[in-house]
Amino acid sequence: MSLFRTRRSRAVTSTPLDGVDVLLADLDGVVYTGRNAIEYAVDALGRAVGEGVTVGYITNNASRTDAQVAEHLTSFGLEVAPRDVVTSPQAAVLLLAGLVPAGSTILVVGGEGLTSEVEKAGFHVTRQASDKPAAVIQGFAPTVAWTDLAQASFALHTGIPWVATNTDWTIPVEGGIAPGNGTLVSAVHTAVGILPVVGGKPEKAIFDAAVERFGAKTPLFIGDRLDTDIVGANRAGMRSVHVLTGIDGPKQLLAADKDSRPTFILDDLRGLFEPYPETEFSKDGNTATVNSAVVRLKGDAIEVVKSGDSAVDRLRAGSSLIWASGRPIYGLQVAPELYS
Repeated sequence: MSLFRTRRSRAVTSTPLDGVDVLLADLDGVVYTGRNAIEYAVDALGRAVGEGVTVGYITNNASRTDAQVAEHLTSFGLEVAPRDVVTSPQAAVLLLAGLVPAGSTILVVGGEGLTSEVEKAGFHVTRQASDKPAAVIQGFAPTVAWTDLAQASFALHTGIPWVATNTDWTIPVEGGIAPGNGTLVSAVHTAVGILPVVGGKPEKAIFDAAVERFGAKTPLFIGDRLDTDIVGANRAGMRSVHVLTGIDGPKQLLAADKDSRPTFILDDLRGLFEPYPETEFSKDGNTATVNSAVVRLKGDAIEVVKSGDSAVDRLRAGSSLIWASGRPIYGLQVAPELYS
């Protein structure tokens, strides 16, 4: 369904959840930040379950097991079993199984979240290149050291396969934003000159695993990062929600390229149950209206004509107008009211 229309067409007032059989949610920045649940998120996800929607959780965090993630979510009042959690180690191990014989010895760089999945799949774990592993699998853990990266490098110089759980450059932690698995993968890449096969977002493997596990026909994915969450959902052919409670905010949305654009933009997860306004374009395509917010393109300027009643409607209008223009953000002068 298109979210754009001209002023003469009839408005569509469906909600983002209409027709959805499986709701897939990222965790950090969507459900919680550190130890704290994000406001309205738990109630909204619980309501979705109560209305008959299956809710699953997708995470690139490779440092925890599915059971540990489920326990964390349960502590907020959600009813979550380990099976409801799809992790990047699970997706990575599925890829690994297609690259090496069953029961192979695998050099693991990472923690329990990764080693547990490798062992469940029937592989043998080693930390030493001298054990002649059949492949290297790499994921984030706070304890990963230079010596672990060196062992991976030694092993990969023999030409064996390399699988990474994910390549996120950053990871949100209680103290702020820290280097993620992408920085560790990059260090090994610099040493060996090759790139890994990746299981987690934004690659399709983790989305495909979730669709298969939950039997999804019309899934909707919720994320807070454009480069992993929304790009991944688009690659998997899923509709997506970008929620403004995590990493990427208005500036990133306004500048989003065609691969990074979500289907819906929400302030918080209450918006899943609210009618989602379509963008109305003027006949010349230079003015976009969302509810009472009006934004126009005049020359190289993106101007706010009417502020409307909410910042998110201004952002929806501004984003739609910039995306439809086909013009790069660096060639436009964007009104600060759209991103400040």
